[in-house]
Amino acid sequence: MPRLLLLAGLLVFLLSGKILAQDIQIIPDTVLINGDTLLMLGDSLLIDEPVKEVFWKTGGNYNLNIVQSTLSNWAAGGTSSFALNTGVSLYANYKKDKKVWDTQLNINLGFNRQTDRAFQTRKTNDNFIFVSNYGREISEKLYLSTQIDARTQLLEGFKYSRPAGSESDLRTKISDLLSPGYVQSSTGLNYRKTYPNKGKLSVILSPFTGRFTIVMNDSLSNVGAFGVTPGENVRAEAGMSLATSVADISLMENVNWKADLNLFSNYERFGNMVVNFNSSIRMKVNKYISTRIETVLIYDEEVFIKQDDGTSKQAIQLQNLINFGISLDF
Repeated sequence: MPRLLLLAGLLVFLLSGKILAQDIQIIPDTVLINGDTLLMLGDSLLIDEPVKEVFWKTGGNYNLNIVQSTLSNWAAGGTSSFALNTGVSLYANYKKDKKVWDTQLNINLGFNRQTDRAFQTRKTNDNFIFVSNYGREISEKLYLSTQIDARTQLLEGFKYSRPAGSESDLRTKISDLLSPGYVQSSTGLNYRKTYPNKGKLSVILSPFTGRFTIVMNDSLSNVGAFGVTPGENVRAEAGMSLATSVADISLMENVNWKADLNLFSNYERFGNMVVNFNSSIRMKVNKYISTRIETVLIYDEEVFIKQDDGTSKQAIQLQNLINFGISLDF
């Protein structure tokens, strides 16, 4: 009998120990050091690191478009041709506390080649645009901003003509790298708004704007091209400007629009506007293929355009491109 009681007591003790063991919970110790949370579990140390803030946002797009037509013994007539248009767009945007800094670079080049003409390869597109804007917030959507806008081209530009009675074309150089080049510096109020679909609007009104027209090619400078004093390389102007831009505006599914308009008026001839307008509509087919409709409009009363009859006059400069080809975002 004592042995049975001893065995029963031992059994009850073991079962109760097992039940108690099931109720035991291991609660890690928590330690706070300089705002960081440390969890200690046994001999292990778990560190809960805070999420790192990202102040820079960078990216870009590359596009390439090629059109080729080859004819041989073609009864309907025509000419073999090859056209190429390519461009790269880069951006780097910074935002921290009440400071913003947005920078964009756009470079485009295009060529056309026809085998049955003099000067077979001719330029169709060439521009370099760099815009950098730094601002400090003074209210929810209003910033005090300074912006640098620089524009030029990369290669020589020619005017092609065929004199009466001649069977061949002539070409005359009318532009070059930094001929012209435009640098505009402005300080003023910047209104910014971001829409729910990630579209952005920016409007900068600057009563303090300096604009510099650069003509580094001596042959163009000597004839006073683009409004510079003959023989001089730089023409400086003071005035006011209005710069408006929209980006990532969704017109419909897979169709986005971005554009910028820059207006400048010299205080000496206030009211006469220099106009620069750029627009790009992108219709995305898939991740790698898209169609672009690009429009550029420029008007500057100091730029005289040579006409086919040999005269020169002020005129609106217009460029329109429709491209279909490779488009890579990165």
